Amino acid sequence: MRLLVIEDDKHLSDTVCETTRDLFEADQAFDGEEGLYLAQQNIYDVIILDIMMPGMNGYEVLTHLREYGISTPVLILTAKDGIDDKIQGFKKGADDYLVKPFHREELLLRLEAIVRRSVGGFREHTLSFKELRLNLKSRTVNIGEEAILLNGKQIDLLEYLMNNKNIIVTKEQIFDRVWGMDSSTTNTVIEVYISNLRKKFKAAGYDKYIKTIRGMGYMLSENGDDHE
Repeated sequence: MRLLVIEDDKHLSDTVCETTRDLFEADQAFDGEEGLYLAQQNIYDVIILDIMMPGMNGYEVLTHLREYGISTPVLILTAKDGIDDKIQGFKKGADDYLVKPFHREELLLRLEAIVRRSVGGFREHTLSFKELRLNLKSRTVNIGEEAILLNGKQIDLLEYLMNNKNIIVTKEQIFDRVWGMDSSTTNTVIEVYISNLRKKFKAAGYDKYIKTIRGMGYMLSENGDDHE
C-alpha cells in the first residue's frame, strides 16, 4: 500500500516513513504545493499531513484535495493541539488528528484503523481471494499450501487487483498505482505483468480468475470463466 507524507520537517518525515515501512511504500513531500501535486498525480491509500508549513499550509492542502474530488483518507499530524484546530481539521475533511509528539505505536494503530475503515485492507496484514493469500508484511504469496514466487511489481499488481476484486480496473488506474505517473515506462508493461501472473497461477488453476475485459481493463473475478 502507498502512503504520502506531507511534512516540512525532513527528520520527522523520515521517522514517519521508517515507522511505517513494514506496511506502506511511502512518498515524501516537504511543502504543501509538492504534496498537493503528488496527491493529484498518484493514488495513495492514506495521506499524513502537517498543518504548519511554509507557503500552502495543511488546511489549504486539505481543502484543495477535497475540492478536486480526492477522497484519500487524511491523518493530520501536527503540533497544533487546540480544540479549535481539531474542529477545523475535521471540518475540512480530515479522517483523524494526531498531535506531536506522538507514540509510534499509536500512529500505526491509527493508520491501520483509517485504512480498515476505507478499504478493509488490514486483516492481520493479509489479503485473501479464495485460497490465494497475500501477506502484506512479508510480501509472500500462497495458494493453499503452495508458495508462489513473485517479484516486487508482480506483488504490487496482485495487491491492487485483490483490493479491487470483482471490479474492473483500467490500465491507467493500474499504471498509476503500481508504477506511478512519473515512471519512464509505458502502460504496455501491464500486459506483460498480467501474462506473467497468469503463468505463475496456472499450475494451481488460478490463472482463470485474472480476466481481461476487452476495451476496459482487467479484473480479479470470482467467476472462473475464460479470462478473455
